[in-house]
Amino acid sequence: MNVEFASAKLQKLCSTEKELIRRFGSDGGRMTMRRLQQLEAAPTLAAMRELPGHCHELTGDRSGQLALHLVEPYRLVFKPRCPVPVTPDGSLDWDGVTAVVVLGIVDYH
Repeated sequence: MNVEFASAKLQKLCSTEKELIRRFGSDGGRMTMRRLQQLEAAPTLAAMRELPGHCHELTGDRSGQLALHLVEPYRLVFKPRCPVPVTPDGSLDWDGVTAVVVLGIVDYH
């Protein structure tokens, strides 16, 4: 899958495991890099449902976004790249998502 970043600053942070470890600690940095690599290796978003990390859609003010669990309390938050594919009933077509935009590494709880 094609993985893009919402900002140059975020892309720089996520470009090396060293930067991620410095910011989120050893476990958090390594887990974040692993999740990014999993996203890049997945042919579609549907493949992420089979992997650890609980890939799930968000609701409320984060509607349209998805998250992957990292080391508590952090989540890797991203969204499908436009145009967002939908099923006939209007829900997200996980099999149709082949590109995402990483929005951040956040604690939204």
